[in-house]
Amino acid sequence: MTYLEILNSGWSVLFLIIFALIIGSFLNVVIYRFPKMLFTAWREQCETFLKESPVDNDNTQSLNLCLPASHCPHCKKPLKPWHNIPVISYLLQRGKCSFCHQRISVRYPIVELLSAGVAVLLFYFYGWSLQFALILIFSWALLALIFIDIDTQLLPDEITLTLLWLGLLVNSQHMFTDINSAIYGAIGGYLSLWIIARGFLLATKREGMGHGDFKLLAVIGAWAGWQMLLPVLLLSSFVGAIVGIGMMILGKLKRQQPMPFGPFLAIAGWVCLLWGKPLINWWLNM
Repeated sequence: MTYLEILNSGWSVLFLIIFALIIGSFLNVVIYRFPKMLFTAWREQCETFLKESPVDNDNTQSLNLCLPASHCPHCKKPLKPWHNIPVISYLLQRGKCSFCHQRISVRYPIVELLSAGVAVLLFYFYGWSLQFALILIFSWALLALIFIDIDTQLLPDEITLTLLWLGLLVNSQHMFTDINSAIYGAIGGYLSLWIIARGFLLATKREGMGHGDFKLLAVIGAWAGWQMLLPVLLLSSFVGAIVGIGMMILGKLKRQQPMPFGPFLAIAGWVCLLWGKPLINWWLNM
């Protein structure tokens, strides 16, 4: 590789990092606002169905992904443009609001850095290609789903179903697997968790899993193929069990308290989409 090619590659990666950090900042908006938008819409639908008078709440009724402008959740003061620079603003403000000096959640720079880190890793695998753009969209959407599920134990259909259809469309061109594997993966992903959850309900008379998890595994099957469903389930269940036991030992989780499973599914699905075949070969060799 010539010096000019190295220089161009360096500028490309720098541009990618800056762009990914900006996307990460937008993902923070989606994670915080999108569930609130859903709750508002559901409440309005219930009020319409029950023919009840709507509850006045200007803060939620006017909320969308663009408006109102970014503001401090504590003092409600609009942020200046230099307060919205990904990661850098957090560091310069020492993790506090410039107006009321209340703590800013460390999650904001974490999501931005994860967005950039995922982009650089995928660029290393795929370079500038259509596959890179598609799997990057998939990865950023999973990142949003992970934190939404942690906050609300919801996996919004607007995101999961979009990813499901996109995965089938992508693999109709054999991008990550063949179309038959993608279709069977989507069907098998949904049905496998549905059967497990149904059996748990019949045995214990309690809901053990949300329907959003069924759809998320269907998404992973549509992108990675049916061959990855078992590794995803084993990996996510193993890690989820370790985390759950650890949280109970530390007193952060009670025995009957529900814990979101979506983050473990999403991470396991992403890992298996990238390294699934080498992991399976390594396991079979073992």
